[in-house]
Order: sequence, then C-alpha cells, then structure tokens
Amino acid sequence: MATHQKLPGEPTYAGTALLETATSAIQSFAPVNQIHQHLCAFHFYGNDMTRQVEAHHFCSHQTEEMRQCLIYDSPDADARLIGIEYIVSENLFLTLPDEEKRLWHSHEYEVKSGVLFMPGVPGPVQRKDLEKVCKTYGKAFHFWQVDKDDSLPLGLPQLMWALTREGQLDHNLAQDVEKRFGVSFEKEKVNRAYMAGPEHGIHPLANGGGKGLKTKLRETDCKPLESVPRIFV
Repeated sequence: MATHQKLPGEPTYAGTALLETATSAIQSFAPVNQIHQHLCAFHFYGNDMTRQVEAHHFCSHQTEEMRQCLIYDSPDADARLIGIEYIVSENLFLTLPDEEKRLWHSHEYEVKSGVLFMPGVPGPVQRKDLEKVCKTYGKAFHFWQVDKDDSLPLGLPQLMWALTREGQLDHNLAQDVEKRFGVSFEKEKVNRAYMAGPEHGIHPLANGGGKGLKTKLRETDCKPLESVPRIFV
C-alpha cells in the first residue's frame, strides 16, 4: 500500500492551488485526457523477483495495436508517478529486433491468472478488453523505487517484468490488493480460462529470454556540437 509520509517539501500552498485552477481552465491537457482505462497489476524488478510493487496503469490507445500507460503506485489523488509502460500487439512485437525483444514482457499469464484487473469494472466488461491484452507484450520502466521507501525518484530507471507463472506473486501483496479492491484472483482465473495468448505462443526472447536484466550506467565521451556534421538542404 502506498505511503507518503517521507515526501519532501511543504504542503501545496493555497496560492499554488489557485494558480493551477486558473491554468486548468485555459489549457487542454489533451494527451492526459485520452486516458481511457485503469489497469491494476504487479511488476517486479528485472533482476530481482523479490522486489514486487503494485502498479496502477492509466492507459490510452495510440492505435488499435499500441497503448501507452502512466504507472502510479496507487489510484489515489496523491499517487506518485513511478513509471511508464508501452503495450503492443503480437504483430508489432514480432517486427522488433531480437535485442529489443528481450526488453519486453508477455501478458498472457497475468491476464489469465486474474491478477491483472480493472478496478470497479464488472467482470464481463473488462474481460472483453483483456482478451486483447492477453495477446500483447509490454515494455515497462520504473523511475521511483517506492519499495525502498525512497522520498524521491532516485537512481536509474529500472526495467520491470510482469508475472509469468504460478508461485511468483508475493502472497501478502496479493491478499492486500484483493482485500482493498474487493476482487478474487482465483475466481477470475476460472472466468478467464477460455482466453488465448499470442497466436504464435510467447516468444522465447521475451521476458529477458528467461534471464534477469538490470539497467546500468556507462560513462562515455560526449561529442561537442562542432564535431557533428551538418547537412543543409
């Protein structure tokens, strides 16, 4: 469950809130207003399955075959933006270079197991969309390591994975989410048994090719602007 006791800084001033009210009446926020669904799932760090976090995805469609999601640590108004995820169809995933495929994870298990759900949406309604999600692949990075109780988004963005088989999800984390949102993963698992994953099966290079992956920083020389060739047309 999200906690915010250690966030730095003073509470938002009344003047700041008034200014935001004024600007919100003028500006459109068109990209954010395209968000059409809320998915709750679990992510774990690409090199450490013991580090699991609740991930609330707020998603919009770019096309029928691609979605982009903002990931928060809760669905509450004061939730922290902790990452992003891109979701693509199997057809788009198969066009990716092999090295790129290793950075993407499959969604078949987390959908069919019931642990990915749409809070507040009736089961029959959410299943119509999750039938599509079951066949997709996602690429997720988290910037804020909330499981370490960091007060700010520290360190490098970290590649995240989704659950791919039984026994991976932390039992206490699962129970907490089921209780708070009034859902049953086991019951929904039965309801989704008919769903099918990617047409060609889960690609062997997806999910890191079965290996853990971690983001690392490498120093390199930065070329000065004058060294870059310029082309004038």
